[in-house]
Formats: sequence, C-alpha cells, structure tokens
Amino acid sequence: MEKLTGRSKVVSNKKLSFWESIYLPAIIGGMFITIKHFFRKKVTINVPEQTRKRSDVYRGMHVLKRDDEGRERCTACGLCALSCPAEAITMVAAERKPGEEHLYREEKYATIYEINMLRCIFCGDCEEACPKEAIFLTDRLVESEYKRKTFIYGKDLLVEPLEKDKRIDVSKRQTPEVLEFKKNKKLTHNK
Repeated sequence: MEKLTGRSKVVSNKKLSFWESIYLPAIIGGMFITIKHFFRKKVTINVPEQTRKRSDVYRGMHVLKRDDEGRERCTACGLCALSCPAEAITMVAAERKPGEEHLYREEKYATIYEINMLRCIFCGDCEEACPKEAIFLTDRLVESEYKRKTFIYGKDLLVEPLEKDKRIDVSKRQTPEVLEFKKNKKLTHNK
C-alpha cells in the first residue's frame, strides 16, 4: 500500500523484558515521585483559617460609592446597565425632591439598583462605563448562599456606609492620572 504522507511510523511488536513485564521499576518510580511531593511546600491554603492575598485590581463584589459629603454618586444614567454584557444590572431612576440634596449628588438618582450576582461575569465594563465614578469592583468576595433569590443584590448591600472609616478604598483601582485629576477641586467633575 502506498503511503499518503511520509509521517507514519512503523510500530514494532517488541517483547517486554523480565523487569518490564513485572512493572516493579515503574511502580517504584511512581512511588518515588509521590513521596517526593510530601516534602514540598503546600500550594493549598486552609480556608477560612487562612486568607489568600488578592491583587489590588482584583474584581470582586461591586460597591456604589458616595462622595466626600456622603451623597450617592450614582445618577441612574444607565450606562453601566447598557455596557453589561451579561445584562446583570437593572435600575429604576427617580428625581430628587427638595430637601434630599444631602442624600443624592445630582437631580436624578437610582431608587432601585440591583445586580444579579449569578449573571455577573465581573468583567469591569460597568466600572469603566460609569461617568460619575459611582460603581467599582472591590476585593470583597460574594458570599455563598443556598437560594438563588439572595444573589440579587440591591442598594442595601451595594451602597457603601455613610461613615468615612467604613468606606471601601478603591484608589488602587484608579490610575495615577485619574488620582491627579481628582485633586483639582475646581473642575465640576470633582465637586
């Protein structure tokens, strides 16, 4: 029969030697490799006793930020929901009433802001799309639950607390150029 390509190899039916037929050297070699791994440094960690250090730019649970005066930064523009490829974000907008200036930064705010954590793929597109720097991904993990309904996070879980000492630092997620830009309080974006 004529060969189509020159890459085929001829396989020999060589008989096994005595040592190869009892498989003892192969078994001893395998055991040596297994025992060698007992004395190496463990690559696993004991959770929850130990915590693994995550990167500064780790993409974990979302947070809706407040400004320096404690007002919500989100203006319910909907760009985060539009940019989300998994369609995990839903919101309902409302207008600020007189006397609520201390709660909301702009005239429009989100009365309902929900993220379905089961759909979210933590891509960070919502963070990049937000013009008001209201939503950020943090290094926090999403808690495990037994029911699917509990994975829809509302404003009660997403908005950071009013107390300044309990707020989440996201400065490591911002570039040095952005941090320098934010120092200029004369710009309307930074007010």
